[in-house]
Amino acid sequence: MAITAALVKELRDSTGAGMMDAKKALTETGGDMEAAVDWLRTKGLAKAAKKSGRTAAEGLVAVVVDCGKGVAVEVNSETDFVGKNAEFQEMVAGFAKAALSVDDVEALKAAEIGGKAVADILTDKIATIGENMSVRRMASVEGETVVSYVHNPATAGMGKIGVLVAMTGGDEAFGKQVAMHIAAVNPASLSEADLDPAVVEKEKQVQMDIARESGKPEQVIEKMIVGRMKKFMAEVTLLNQQFVVNPDLTVGAAAEEAGATITGFVRLEVGEGIEVEKEDFAAEVAKAAQG
Repeated sequence: MAITAALVKELRDSTGAGMMDAKKALTETGGDMEAAVDWLRTKGLAKAAKKSGRTAAEGLVAVVVDCGKGVAVEVNSETDFVGKNAEFQEMVAGFAKAALSVDDVEALKAAEIGGKAVADILTDKIATIGENMSVRRMASVEGETVVSYVHNPATAGMGKIGVLVAMTGGDEAFGKQVAMHIAAVNPASLSEADLDPAVVEKEKQVQMDIARESGKPEQVIEKMIVGRMKKFMAEVTLLNQQFVVNPDLTVGAAAEEAGATITGFVRLEVGEGIEVEKEDFAAEVAKAAQG
């Protein structure tokens, strides 16, 4: 695979590595972006473990809670301007309410509102507003208590980040604090048991490669990995993270103090993981000038 300047720039932007280091990483990994990030981490050259996927799409996430069930729905648009449109917001709110009765996004698209399928309502709105749109994702939780939170809401119940927390025990005020923590910190899973084994294995391998670069013997490396993986779990699993409201406690310990058991959560952020091709300003102007 050809190592283009665009690939090098993308890797530099996502890791903070130098140009030559980024180029070498891509060369060593055959242009595999994910493997190149790991290669840089192994060599200690990645300045930040930034996600390779850039959040670029616009739109809104809406959250609704009813009778112990909460749903979050992401509807994308091309521009942020549309997200502020009252007509678009009304449509998204309707989709979120319809989502309470279905299990996945495909079922949501087929669900009817006022005798019309969600997919058809969206098509009509595309024609009216003049921008491409999509119902991209939905997720739900159920529990004794379900609390919702929207970070910087555009209007009631919807914004760029929507969170749902399911609990037994505790109260809504504590649930809201946990939801705010999730919005800010973005944990990968509730606990170690819920974390994707592939994610755990990949991190373990990266940490082993980093340790081996130091030249330490294998028996020392094995002990190092135990500590590093414990730290990793404390960073990515909700119950083991330091609680933003009280950093002296983990979220799990804070829940115990509040008499609550957190049973699940959902966090959706608009455009998360979507990459949109961008042109530099000069190229955009030149393209426009050519008609």
